[in-house]
Amino acid sequence: MNNLLEMRGIRKRFGSVTALSNVDLSVRPGEIHAVVGENGAGKSTLMKVLSGVYPHGSYEGTITYDGQERHFRDINDSEALGIIIIHQELALIPLMSIAENIFLANAPRRFGVIDRGAVYARTRELLRKVGLSELPDTLVTDLGVGKQQMVEIAKALAKEVRLLILDEPTASLNERDSQALLDLLKEFRSQGIASILISHKLNEIKQVADRITVLRDGRTIETMDCHDGRVEEDDIIRKMVDRDLDSRYPTHVPQIGETIFRVEDWSVEHPLHPGRKMVRNVNFHVRRGEIVGIAGLMGAGRTEFAMSIFGRSYGRNITGRAYLDGREVDLSTVGRAIDVGLAYVTEDRKHLGLLLGEDIRKNVSLANLEGISSAKVIDDLRELQVAEGYRGQMRIRCSNVYQESGKLSGGNQQKVVLSKWLFSDPEVLILDEPTRGIDVGAKYEIYQIIQALADSGKGVVVISSEMPELLGICDRICVMNEGSFVGEFPIAEASQERIMRSIMNKGERVQ
Repeated sequence: MNNLLEMRGIRKRFGSVTALSNVDLSVRPGEIHAVVGENGAGKSTLMKVLSGVYPHGSYEGTITYDGQERHFRDINDSEALGIIIIHQELALIPLMSIAENIFLANAPRRFGVIDRGAVYARTRELLRKVGLSELPDTLVTDLGVGKQQMVEIAKALAKEVRLLILDEPTASLNERDSQALLDLLKEFRSQGIASILISHKLNEIKQVADRITVLRDGRTIETMDCHDGRVEEDDIIRKMVDRDLDSRYPTHVPQIGETIFRVEDWSVEHPLHPGRKMVRNVNFHVRRGEIVGIAGLMGAGRTEFAMSIFGRSYGRNITGRAYLDGREVDLSTVGRAIDVGLAYVTEDRKHLGLLLGEDIRKNVSLANLEGISSAKVIDDLRELQVAEGYRGQMRIRCSNVYQESGKLSGGNQQKVVLSKWLFSDPEVLILDEPTRGIDVGAKYEIYQIIQALADSGKGVVVISSEMPELLGICDRICVMNEGSFVGEFPIAEASQERIMRSIMNKGERVQ
């Protein structure tokens, strides 16, 4: 079978840094081809070369598509041939309708005027193809993340896609929406549409991929055929990280002490809908040296609970009491929450966790400016020393601490966020989806950091949608559903089945 796409000897440099070094990739018609690798391995850079984001002349090597060598000047050139890329950060305009987003640049026209009837008819047809029943004039802001992802795919179909590139498409989706997207890719395969799937979720890749190409440090390591029955997740991981991971989760013997933080009868209303309770009469505690997981389905109220504790950064009409080391504390503002010893690592590191345009040095010191100041004047040398210290301690891969944070890989961005909050020296650290969009090697390092924090006597709370992760690193798991805690398990008695049963039955508690 002739290849639809062949990339040969692709080399891309940014100044003195080599991001891609002689990378090869081929895709067959109607194939789902997965590209995997650690954060910083070069996956997204390779896709930007392919799609014309990095134009011909800015890289070395050749791109052959549909039997001809191609020189893409920009993304419009690649889209004209049916190569469509969907980035991890969706490119939709929230306050425009589905139809307007899909046909923003290529609306059907009649006598030079946009044919709204044709736009709406074509939108309805495309929405049916991706399994959505929404009306074309529905605002994108009124859709969940899963449906927004489907709108992006509908937009690709409107451009007569032949090769669809998806960069971490399920990173922010729940299990149901993820499965719907994977099923859609398989449907596209049956129609002859090829896909390149970039993902850290190896279980999903194994479910749909025909072949898998592994990148490491900007090089092609191997392309594996998933139909020969010999591709195992451990083998993929070994090729990605160039070492054996004896376990996905580091071994840990907890040293658990007295209760460090607790809340009583904590309730929170929706910020825009008075009377609608998002958190209902929650009682919760974490002990020194303990890692407590919070499990639950999307919309269970986990993030709302965490943010409301952290200086009431979510919600209104918040009631309840909070105690640190047995003393009632005031959590009414973010500043006061930080002062009493709380830190919150948001699930949205790009928009809420980092100043992407600032360098690593400034981001690390951001939550504790007093720690680098003298007489309210920032000490530049002290700021540099602190940043360099965390760069080494957290193993942040960067050229130097003056590197712009937005240009780091996802795993290294997360390490910068963690460094910021560790420098504030919290007593209780709340981590919301701490490994979302991060490769297995970086995940392992994050787990080691979490365990080290617990071993130093901190209380650690981990919110995660990945149950194996909670089971792998936590000492106790609390289960949340519809704004309430409905189950609690010491780790020795926890399992995915018991957690799901607790969610569905709303009430299995093991002491």
